[in-house]
Amino acid sequence: MLKVGITGNLGSGKSLVCSIFSALSVPVFNADSEAKALYHDPHIKNEVISYFGKDVFCSTGDLNATILADKIFKDEQAMEFISGLIHPAVRDRFSQWCLQHNQAPYVLYEAAIMIESGHYRMLDKLILVTAPLSLRIQRVMARDHATEASVCSRVDKQMPEADKIPFADFMVNNDGETLLIPQVLSIHKALVSISD
Repeated sequence: MLKVGITGNLGSGKSLVCSIFSALSVPVFNADSEAKALYHDPHIKNEVISYFGKDVFCSTGDLNATILADKIFKDEQAMEFISGLIHPAVRDRFSQWCLQHNQAPYVLYEAAIMIESGHYRMLDKLILVTAPLSLRIQRVMARDHATEASVCSRVDKQMPEADKIPFADFMVNNDGETLLIPQVLSIHKALVSISD
């Protein structure tokens, strides 16, 4: 079974592309959702509270992602602490999840910062979803009801799309004009033939 990464910068539409792969019965592991779920794990929750304080969790017990993001984006050591805590736990969950899907020719591992974290090295192939910057900003503004300035500040913290292209084995152009399904079908066919 091939382990295939799928990534793309903010607003590229990687979740939409993943939904097309899902429709083809390809199992998709969403690393970002799994990472969020880990904050409910008592061990991880206690580690986060002891490092950042109780205010990173709401009274309901849920993570206050805005406060945590504010703390880690201002402090390199805090970012390293969270990465060191969350990334290995997500990788463990992915390994367990793969065992449940070992009949599939390939599985997808969806994550936003796959290249930056170096996790792509543990995968067999990498798909990069691309889209023009102006379109990505518009999509995120509409999706998150955010200002252009706040979206741009998030975009600026990401590795530029052009720098990610050399890492990709396959690319999906999600520019709003090029048809997505034929691109996905072509990649699907290639991955199935590689896995045989």
